[in-house]
Amino acid sequence: MTKSGALPRSAGGNAGAAKPTLAVTAPFDGARIAEVPVADQATVEKALAAAKALHDNRDAWLSTAKRIDILRRAADIMAGRHEDLAVSAAREGGKPLVDSRVEVSRAIDCLHICIETLRTEAGHVIPMNVTASSANRIAFTRTEPIGVVVAVSAFNHPLNLIAHQVAPAIAAGCPTVVKPAGVTPLSCIRFVDILREAGLPEAWCVPVVIEDREIATALVADPRVAFFSFIGSARVGWGLRSKLAPGARCALEHGGLAPVILNDDADLDVALPSILKGGFYHAGQVCVSVQRVFAQKKVARRFADALAKQAAKLKVGDPTDAATEVGPLIRPAEVTRVHEWVEEARAGGGVVLTGGKPVSDSCYAPTVVYDPPAGAKLSTMEVFGPVVCVYPIEDIDDGIRRANSLAYAFQAAVFTRDLDVAMRAYARLDASAVMVNDHTAFRVDWMPFAGLKQSGHGVGGIPHTIHDMQIEKMAVIRSPEL
Repeated sequence: MTKSGALPRSAGGNAGAAKPTLAVTAPFDGARIAEVPVADQATVEKALAAAKALHDNRDAWLSTAKRIDILRRAADIMAGRHEDLAVSAAREGGKPLVDSRVEVSRAIDCLHICIETLRTEAGHVIPMNVTASSANRIAFTRTEPIGVVVAVSAFNHPLNLIAHQVAPAIAAGCPTVVKPAGVTPLSCIRFVDILREAGLPEAWCVPVVIEDREIATALVADPRVAFFSFIGSARVGWGLRSKLAPGARCALEHGGLAPVILNDDADLDVALPSILKGGFYHAGQVCVSVQRVFAQKKVARRFADALAKQAAKLKVGDPTDAATEVGPLIRPAEVTRVHEWVEEARAGGGVVLTGGKPVSDSCYAPTVVYDPPAGAKLSTMEVFGPVVCVYPIEDIDDGIRRANSLAYAFQAAVFTRDLDVAMRAYARLDASAVMVNDHTAFRVDWMPFAGLKQSGHGVGGIPHTIHDMQIEKMAVIRSPEL
């Protein structure tokens, strides 16, 4: 709920007309949480026109000091509503409360990172007077907002993903239109309401809940869009990128089948809890969740059995219960899909060591599969569910080869006590980041975060996103006194 106790607001249809609404339900039990207005074409056009007008009117730009003040106030407001935001996000998105609390803290820190970036990063000086042709000149750059930002987000971190897309846009000075996932719009709308409460003029950030695919595509493809930020599936992301108007830039964050290499000298007391968390955090609905563990034969089955034993102890249930460790999948259809994938792997010879069945219409048991077929969906596609596969390998190079065999590359990991093995894996794995003795889902929000191959385009992370949403404009001054 907002500070006043009312439900959050989003841009809806035309005033005076019957406004279609979207029911938002809890993924755990299907209970109706709220209804939000659905944006029509006229609403989207109004938001885009207002955003473009703001960017075109340089006298209307928000000063850096004003943006810092808004972001600081918003962080303070969120800190005062921390538990309410966490419970709300857990209920609408299904992530356990213990992890949703961390998500709220990360979203608040996101605002602080934006402020730090604005206070410490700027343009730079270009060398002049180093040749005859550059004599009597000085050159420097400063940053300006790139233009209108359109952000399309995913469901799995309903508050923090929005913060990662919207807060950098506001920090960069870009008017923004944001489309949250239809199943989790409430955290987005609350976040935008908090920004407005903190002093952001309403037209600078407009949330739109869109159900019509043509309207959503038209929003992204509009020639007034200067930057497109997308978090979601590869199929949708690459498809929307192909629709962008000439000159529009973009960042796409998709998923991967995060590989882990477990060397036979690894400290299993370190590897086991780390991989358990990395694989079953948010029921595996994370773009860098541990999905494939390539373990040397000497330790593979022993590790898989130990992982299965710990996975079987995880408490599955209501995400708003503080004791829950694994919550629901976002839709009942996802439970059915995950089960079909597990059954396919079982039929092909994979050994299901634990789980392998639905717990309810909305929850799937944490599952460990030993040595599923190389061609199974669990081995070749992102499961986005609570399933971890363990594969026996001959040696480190066999693991690297198998880890690199797919068209996806994001974050990877290696567990070993041997520095040379760690550096060999780091040098040879197809990944934008390799974690040593940590799981693939590790992230802090100032580090670069990038999918490679079909896993994405561009670099996330707060300072990197702010940079992408700005242009660096150079001035060259000529004077005989220089």
